[in-house]
Amino acid sequence: METTTIRSWAELQQALFADMWNGELNRFRSPFLFRGVGQARYDLVPSLRRLGGRYWELERHVLRNFRKYAHRSTVPHDDDWNWLALGQHHGLPTRLLDWTYSPYVALHFATAEVSSYDQDGAIIMANYRRMTHSLPGGLQHPLNRDGSHVLTAELLREYAGSLEELDAKSAEHGEEWVCFFEPPSLDDRITNQFAVFSMASDPRLDLSTWFSERPEFARKLIIDRDLKWEIRDKLDQANVTERVLFPGLDGLSRWLARHYMSPIDAHLRANDSGWSAQQQIPPTQD
Repeated sequence: METTTIRSWAELQQALFADMWNGELNRFRSPFLFRGVGQARYDLVPSLRRLGGRYWELERHVLRNFRKYAHRSTVPHDDDWNWLALGQHHGLPTRLLDWTYSPYVALHFATAEVSSYDQDGAIIMANYRRMTHSLPGGLQHPLNRDGSHVLTAELLREYAGSLEELDAKSAEHGEEWVCFFEPPSLDDRITNQFAVFSMASDPRLDLSTWFSERPEFARKLIIDRDLKWEIRDKLDQANVTERVLFPGLDGLSRWLARHYMSPIDAHLRANDSGWSAQQQIPPTQD
């Protein structure tokens, strides 16, 4: 995918809001979804893959046990897609990745981890409108019918009733694809983060390789580490903070802890390899 290093706020704004004009609508509507990461090398690694080993064989077991022990009233419909969304939302290892319609929410997650201010961050921009045309016909049909580019759990259920059925269809047709679907509004956090999930046709699909072979689908902005504090302070001024994105006392506490941390102390912590991981601010949506 096309990669650009960003070293100023002005460059960042130009890159994030590029190609927004939609002549058909006569409006500025971005065709991109955004994913922000505090460390550029960890851009597209789903949490399921981080389990290691033959992680793809563990997916159904992880999801089955999550459904078994979670409260049934927590999802609007008892199917894999709603349970996957709920699990991803609460840190369950899944093949899903978190994205957002908001470039500033993505910037928040690229700069929330103060302990990574000694490293470059990144924003990945995926052109979800173009990617729609690479989906199998069974997924394109409900999108075309509804005039949409992003699936929902209900539309996914029309194509496949379960992960097992989806994997079987993908294997039968030898298809590799990545779709986006909007999770149900389970709580204010999903709503405030303007959240969207990506899902691959196969849990073993390497998204970095998949996107690199399809450069028209995505671009990557490397956020120079020296720019992070400026971005962070400007986001705070714009009220794009943990207090808003993680409603409740936990988000408020995380925002205050970071807001009152001095840049000098943060720099020392970022360069202290022995600093306890438990003291770090949680960096990502997933």
